[in-house]
Amino acid sequence: MNDDIPKDLSGVPPQMIPARPASGASDQTSAPPPQAPQSPPPVSSSFDFNQPTVISLIYLSGFILGITWIVGVVLAYIWKSEPKAPWEASHYDYHIRTFWIGFLGTVISVILMIVLIGFLLWAAVAVLVVVRCVFSLINAQKQEPVPNPDTWLA
Repeated sequence: MNDDIPKDLSGVPPQMIPARPASGASDQTSAPPPQAPQSPPPVSSSFDFNQPTVISLIYLSGFILGITWIVGVVLAYIWKSEPKAPWEASHYDYHIRTFWIGFLGTVISVILMIVLIGFLLWAAVAVLVVVRCVFSLINAQKQEPVPNPDTWLA
């Protein structure tokens, strides 16, 4: 089988010389199997359902279900009294303020719908609430506090 290998291999590195099977041995070489390249450690892509994340998701579901906003603000007030990590306290203040921004903005928008400007204000309030929820959601996934929880903007 290895008759095509020249007999004089002087000057050739030993790694490049194919192994010759011993007499009576099978045609398989005794070279170790190639090692698979090492891949980097897997990145954690799990979604952390911590309490501020749950409140953000409840607020966002309020655009579809409506009444869940009340559940979200009640949970924010309850969980505010017992934060588990230091970064969570700012999220509860931020969520409570987000609820009141959304509530007051909606009430004012409904009143101003008589003069048609309420429709634009209502859309702006909805966008602001979504932005605030997503901002809090991103910080909660990083387990970082909200930089300025007392702001009325995003």
